[in-house]
Amino acid sequence: MYIITNRTLSNHKTLKAFGKTPNKKGPNELRMVKVAKSGRSWKVAAVRNELSMASKKALKKKYKLKIDINQPWYGSLQVACDLYGQAHDEGKSILFFVHGYNNDVGDALKAATEIEALYNVIVVPFTWPANGGGVSGLASYLSDKSDARASADALNRIVSKIQYFHLMLSNSHKERCQKIAKKKHHDNPHAEASLFSNLMGEECQVKISLLCHSMGNYVFKHTLSTHENSTSKLVFDNICLVAADANNKDHIDWVGQLDTRKRVYVVINENDSALKASRIKPGEEQKARLGHYTRKLNSPNTHYIDLTDAEHVGSEHTYFKGDTVKKNPQIHTIFNNIFNGEAAEQNLKYHGDNNSYKP
Repeated sequence: MYIITNRTLSNHKTLKAFGKTPNKKGPNELRMVKVAKSGRSWKVAAVRNELSMASKKALKKKYKLKIDINQPWYGSLQVACDLYGQAHDEGKSILFFVHGYNNDVGDALKAATEIEALYNVIVVPFTWPANGGGVSGLASYLSDKSDARASADALNRIVSKIQYFHLMLSNSHKERCQKIAKKKHHDNPHAEASLFSNLMGEECQVKISLLCHSMGNYVFKHTLSTHENSTSKLVFDNICLVAADANNKDHIDWVGQLDTRKRVYVVINENDSALKASRIKPGEEQKARLGHYTRKLNSPNTHYIDLTDAEHVGSEHTYFKGDTVKKNPQIHTIFNNIFNGEAAEQNLKYHGDNNSYKP
């Protein structure tokens, strides 16, 4: 599994490599790390920065990339190719995951591993310094909110890179399909176009979606305020905002900017115990939270899913994993569709009184 982080990163080969504070070069500094389970622990290896000439040649040949190998290319290209190739070969979707408040790297990996097992997707977590910088209680919550705002530019850079590499890899498929279709039907434009369309449908099956959980939504919200934000552009198939620890008030101002190939989903549980606790934290921003409020659901580009009364949800905060989805197949199906880049509301009941879908 690959991890993207703006945390401090040491040379340790275990999770001790990840610090509790932003990178010393600044919160916008990103590193990519490959992790592998080893018994009960994790082996950690930072992705090398600049690629060797041999690596650039191999990637260009394998993925038919239009890159100048005499220019510097970095580990992010290798990771993008690895992820895209794995997803294509295994018929899986890629899910980028932004975790919430008070999660260390071990927590993020545990969640990511469970999501992969539950939904047969490839998860790429972005882990930001969401553990209070070593403090606890209210101070931890406020520290995490500060780090969340500071991490917005880093997340924006990630989304920009996702778009860049996805277009690069998709265009290589597109050109191959065009050549095959033209060679076979060079004298029949209609048949050429039809074959090209079919080949593209077969080749370009990799779907990419985004899951933001809890305060991860607060990080995501602030990317919309960054210079030349990428998060409002057409990058993901689905964007799923679960248990959002962000204000319901005026959420249309940022959620309404989002664009996707399929859907923007906001998933709500009115009885969410963590968001109820979040709302009573002091501070003028602590209004009704988007993830537990079922009124003023008014963003026209958004599908709101209310799981409040669904069986086995109760007061859960992470109801996309754990016992909730193991005991309630309908909720599992909802998230399975969302995380795999498909529509999820077809078999849900629409409630016009508050513009939400319910199981």
